[in-house]
This record gives sequence, structure tokens and C-alpha cells, in this order.
Amino acid sequence: MEQEKFNDIKKAGISGIIGNIFLLLIKASIGFITNSQSMIADSVNSASDIVASLMTFIGNKISSEPKDKDHNFGHGKAEYIFSLFISITMILVSLKLLIDSACSLISKNYFDFSWILIFVCILTIITKFILYIYTKKLYKKYDNILLKSNYKDHKNDCIVTTCTLISIILGFYGFYWVDGLVGIGISIWILMTGVEIFIESYNVLMDISLDEKTKETIMNLVKEHKDIKNCYNLYTAPVGYKYLVVFTIAVDGEMSTYNSHKLANHLEKDVEKLDKVDKAVVHVHPVNMN
Repeated sequence: MEQEKFNDIKKAGISGIIGNIFLLLIKASIGFITNSQSMIADSVNSASDIVASLMTFIGNKISSEPKDKDHNFGHGKAEYIFSLFISITMILVSLKLLIDSACSLISKNYFDFSWILIFVCILTIITKFILYIYTKKLYKKYDNILLKSNYKDHKNDCIVTTCTLISIILGFYGFYWVDGLVGIGISIWILMTGVEIFIESYNVLMDISLDEKTKETIMNLVKEHKDIKNCYNLYTAPVGYKYLVVFTIAVDGEMSTYNSHKLANHLEKDVEKLDKVDKAVVHVHPVNMN
């Protein structure tokens, strides 16, 4: 399963790199020839997408490395480190685009309308929509933040390029100011997406706790064992895309050590069956029931 996941994410990264290089070359060439600020902004967005796909490829390769004596829980957090890099790249690109587009709007730059601009937009939308469907399908299968970053990026690109297409069509009818305005809109959109991915990656790297719904599921599993008198000190920490779960159960002090640990082992296996749990550790605390 892990090898299949690694291969699928690797394919998604390579597909993104190839597709975005192709789109970058076309959009940058046409954008500078026609002086379309929205198309230039779109081409820079494709450049950031190449970086994102490359980060996905590298992050996936590192995170797929098995556990070793120096990394007892594997290398899964590499996914979040590289998704953090992706988000920072997106934020920096968006700020540069915002400045350039605002300057274009203020200085009233005009672009040369060409039907090839329309063609490039339609080609981009089709290419990105195919990549979006492909990557989102993999994300639903593996719940991987690198895939999430990429499929959101592809979806955003479909919306962004649609806006670019609208601005070009309006430019044909003389509304040239829309081109710079759309460039600003694109940059803000990229900025918001980058910040969202940054926050999610940062939270995991700072050992954010497991979500409340999964915690509630764990407590329900505990309640299924009538010999457990109480449960407390539930601690969770992310290890890659899954979590380490540690908690203490209280049992009758008269219960034998063998039976109490057998109960704890059984509970650990139940908890580890949950999709978001990598490892469960249950401590046993005997209490006086008299």
C-alpha cells in the first residue's frame, strides 16, 4: 500500500511538472508578446505550480523512506515541510504579481488583443481541469497534504485562467482596465491559497492535536470495554500524515497484571485501526475499587 501510494504521488508530481512547464512556455511567450498583464500573471502562476509539483515529488520521495534508528516514526513530516515550502513560494509569487498588476492598472497599460490569447486560456483550463480531477482522486484515496496542495492549486488555476479569459474578452470590447484588475484578483487568490496551506502545514509541524471527532471515536472505543473504569491524559501528536496517540486507562487494582496489559494491548489494536492513527500507547493505572 505504501509503495503504491509513493508511486501514485510520484506520478502526480511528474504530471504536474510536465503540464506546468508546457503551459508556462506558452503563456509567458504570448503574455509578453501581447503585453497582457493577466496572462503574464497567469504564466508566473504556472511557474509557481512547477515549484509546487517539484516540491511534491521531492517531499513524497523523502516521506516514503521507512523508519530507522534515527527516525523512529519514519519521515512522514517531510510532506508538511515541503508543503510549507510550496505555500511560501505561492505567497511570494502572489505579492510580486500584486505589485506588478497594481502598477499596470495605475499606469493604464494596454495589451494587444489576439485570438491566440483566447486559445491559450482554453487550453490551460482543459489541461488544469484534467490535472485537478486526477490529483483530487488521489487525494481522496491517500489523504495526503502534498496532493491536497496540488489539487487545490489546479482548481485555483482553472478559476484564475477563466478570469483571465473574461478580462481578455472584455479587452476586445475596449475595457482594458479589467486586465490589470484581474491580475490583482489572481494575485490575491494565490495569496489566500498559500496562507491556507501554510497554516495547515505549520499546525502539523507544531504538533497540533488530533481532531475532536477522532478523539471522540477513541473514547467510544474505550467505553466498549467494561473493565475500564476511567480514561484520562489523552495526548496526540502528528507523525507524518497520521498520529501517535497516548492515554491512560484506570482498571480495578485486583485485576492481574497479565489481564490488565492484555486489555491495554487489545485497546491499542482497536485504536490503531483508525485511519488517522499510526501508533497507540495505552498506560494502565490500577485503582482501589473499595
